Amino acid sequence: MLATGVFSQESDLKIGLMKYSGGGDWYSDPTALPNLIAFCNLELDMQLYKEEETVEPGSPEIFNYPFIHLTGHGNVIFSDYEKENLRKYLLSGGFLHIDDNYGMDQYIRPQIKALFPDKSLTEVGFDHPIFHQVFDFPKGLPKIHKHDNKPPQGFAIFHQGRIVLFYTYETDLGDGWEDPAVHNDSHEIRMEALKMGANIIGYAFSE
Repeated sequence: MLATGVFSQESDLKIGLMKYSGGGDWYSDPTALPNLIAFCNLELDMQLYKEEETVEPGSPEIFNYPFIHLTGHGNVIFSDYEKENLRKYLLSGGFLHIDDNYGMDQYIRPQIKALFPDKSLTEVGFDHPIFHQVFDFPKGLPKIHKHDNKPPQGFAIFHQGRIVLFYTYETDLGDGWEDPAVHNDSHEIRMEALKMGANIIGYAFSE
């Protein structure tokens, strides 16, 4: 079982960025996670290591990261061994946040189904604690970038009543975490993205 408890003041807790196969740009939004980590350290009084570390789904190192972030625009492929390792990680206390950076949806849903053939990806209700963990989002995910102008949605895989995989769709939180000059988002939009990101990390570490 992974050691969690985000407010335990353990030092050097590290966030993982998933490097996956398939050709998708797993490395997109390079300033996103460092900015989110800094925000969480300031606003949630956490002691996360200041930069994320790259981790692959089949690596035993995955179990060193209580929270792993996956993003990109394109294809995602997990091998059978990677699926087995990632599933074991999630069922033993790990947390995976998948943020569709626009264009990933058609590729990631089959991979999630392959990870958990016995579970369904379920839309998360606005009353769930992940939307109220630290900052209050009574209408669920904020809309950061327009893309197809669909409403933002949060989907999850639950295990024993706990979210182990959270998929944010049509919101593009990671773009909102990036440096201001990257997308020219307003301060208000960036704060919405960072606050929701802090909620996700807060939930992952405290459940």
